[in-house]
Amino acid sequence: MRFPTASSPFVHGGGAVDRVMLQVLLALVPGTLAMFWYFGWGVLYNILICTGVAVAAEAAILRLRRRPVRATLADLSVVVTAWLLGLALPPLTPWWLPAAGSLFAVVVAKHLFGGLGYNPFNPAMAGYVLLIISFPTEMTHWIAPSVLAEVRLGPLESLRHVFTGVLPEGLAWDALASATPLDTMRTQLLMNRTIEEIRTSPLWGDFGGRGWEWIGNWYLLGGLWLVWRRVADWRIPAGFLGALVAISTVFYLADPDTHPFPAFHVFSGGALLGAFFIATDPVTAASTPRGRWIYGAGIGLLTFVIRAWGGYPDGVAFAVLLMNMAAPTIDYFTRPRTYGHRSPGDLEP
Repeated sequence: MRFPTASSPFVHGGGAVDRVMLQVLLALVPGTLAMFWYFGWGVLYNILICTGVAVAAEAAILRLRRRPVRATLADLSVVVTAWLLGLALPPLTPWWLPAAGSLFAVVVAKHLFGGLGYNPFNPAMAGYVLLIISFPTEMTHWIAPSVLAEVRLGPLESLRHVFTGVLPEGLAWDALASATPLDTMRTQLLMNRTIEEIRTSPLWGDFGGRGWEWIGNWYLLGGLWLVWRRVADWRIPAGFLGALVAISTVFYLADPDTHPFPAFHVFSGGALLGAFFIATDPVTAASTPRGRWIYGAGIGLLTFVIRAWGGYPDGVAFAVLLMNMAAPTIDYFTRPRTYGHRSPGDLEP
């Protein structure tokens, strides 16, 4: 048999970066359309601003580093980063928020470490954490989903608000604003209300917030498609969601009046987006089979801890970054045994 190259690898596995990233973008489409349906044009504007700034920043950095610009941009990795960051931001945020987050994600979290393949932290989550720590007020200005909203802004009205902060005449922000299900649950529990009392509000659906749980379903569908295509390793989302459900079940059974049903944690906030699209980043995640179980489970446990006792209603981004730091150590202690070698404990006396 003749091979097209004189040295290995003789056969390409088909896992080119651009092909992988394109499949990730395709898998994000259902969840993105659901976000647009429930939260309007601001979702698309966030993605467009993030993508435009991220691509421009990457091109500028590549030129400064004297690296090929067109070939690197064609791998679509920066578009995936921008898209994920745009989905994580509240709709109708001022334009400078997605712009600043994208700049930090690309310039600091990615290229200051050497670019794709060398960054220890997930760039999108690094940009998100920078924004939520620096601008907590702006980052909590969510609007009500369409199933609860009394007023919805059109494309031009939304665009005007994003770039100028001006709403249509006679319309106040209070008519649009609404807390997220995680934030509402956290605030109401701090007021010593029980779960049963909290869930009497029309905000709630079967498990999470109305609208939010359907967005989670579409992220789940896209994530399962990535697993089926073997773009994402199933161990990480399984470990993430398994650990999140397990620990929330323990606390729910211990005190159902102050701890919501486990499915609430799965279908509220960024759990499903994080499990399938963020935690599975092959550069920043653990790489060994056992390590991926531990890595995913660690994110799930930390997400619950931050949600229950931390200073932020959703802890997915912080949990991902913390486990990014732990990934090299996890890989070190979970390395598969080298073929043909035995550990000292296996030696016969």
